[in-house]
Amino acid sequence: MDVFEALATRRSIRGFRPDPVPRPVIERILAAASRAPSGSNIQPWHVRVTQGAEKARLSAELLAAHEAGAAVPREYEYYPRRWREPYQARRRKVGFGLYELAGVARGDVAAGNAQRARNFDFFGAPVGLFFTIDRDLEQGSWLDFGMFLQSIMLAARGLGLDTCPQAAFCDHHVVVRRVLGLRDDQVMVCGMSLGFEDKAEPTNALVTERAKLADFVTFGPDA
Repeated sequence: MDVFEALATRRSIRGFRPDPVPRPVIERILAAASRAPSGSNIQPWHVRVTQGAEKARLSAELLAAHEAGAAVPREYEYYPRRWREPYQARRRKVGFGLYELAGVARGDVAAGNAQRARNFDFFGAPVGLFFTIDRDLEQGSWLDFGMFLQSIMLAARGLGLDTCPQAAFCDHHVVVRRVLGLRDDQVMVCGMSLGFEDKAEPTNALVTERAKLADFVTFGPDA
């Protein structure tokens, strides 16, 4: 598919088929994404791939930590410390839409907790990716990292695969770090599930809305 189709069809998939993704395919995706721009070409990204028995062991430990309520403080703030509009309304809309498709009634804490727990099983995906960045790098390198992540997701779509970038793993970065042997001098940015969409999964019907250009674009007088 061309880049516009990849952009239009990239979604956070929350239900994958167990079909394996061959290592050469994973390598092709990551090699393509490594062409993402970075200031002075420093390429600040590190990737840890997990599959098979190791991923199953990681999932078991993450699920146990989640059920025990053993989340730890994240190493960086992903969301605003204080929510305000229009961001609050957008967040609520996608959250309510997702939980409705998942069959989680509003106020059902147990069902909501079970739905969140699916993050730690990688939503059934056969491949987990974890991303880290050196602690001494600055905001510009984090911007570069975001472009790298988007490039991975678009390259995956170009090969007919799907992804789900997940900040939820950051709540248990200590577990991930221990099981996967991540370096202490690097911050875990996020995780990502990679695989083939399970079209029978109800939550995969979620299509998020995007603001109109007029809401975020200003053209100058000569444009």
